[in-house]
Amino acid sequence: MEYTGSKYIGEYVDGRMEGKAKYILPTETVYVGEMKDGMFHGEGTLYYPNGSQYDAVWENGLAIKGTYTFADGLHYDEKNWHYCDGYDRRFFTEIRNGLKPAGMAQLTNMDPPRKVPKGWYDCGDGFYNPVTRVIKDYRNRFLRNAGTSLRCIPICPHKQCFLLAS
Repeated sequence: MEYTGSKYIGEYVDGRMEGKAKYILPTETVYVGEMKDGMFHGEGTLYYPNGSQYDAVWENGLAIKGTYTFADGLHYDEKNWHYCDGYDRRFFTEIRNGLKPAGMAQLTNMDPPRKVPKGWYDCGDGFYNPVTRVIKDYRNRFLRNAGTSLRCIPICPHKQCFLLAS
């Protein structure tokens, strides 16, 4: 598996990845759970480098049902999603910890917020420079080039949080 950039730590049955396992992908995403015939099968969790995770029941490599939890503890709910919408525009940390006094409002979900370089945007996994169309991680390491149709969309109109979209 080293030739794919992945690493498997777990049980084998008849030479196939099967049983309880830890599977590390080249993206540093880690799967911990059950495998069958080389595929995610049964209960397992994907742990992402940004601190978020996806707990799911897998069937032959496909997630049948699951729950996504953001790094800050916010659980995604597909049917009843009301986070940062037109009715309740608080960040999750504000929902969890309460609002700050007048004049000390949060501009991002992080408190204190990251220092965003002038002319750049925080895009969730790093900073985006619209002039160079480069995205660097929070430690100033190159992540990727942005496509020509990429633009920042404010996802909370009254706050400085953006979603990169094509």
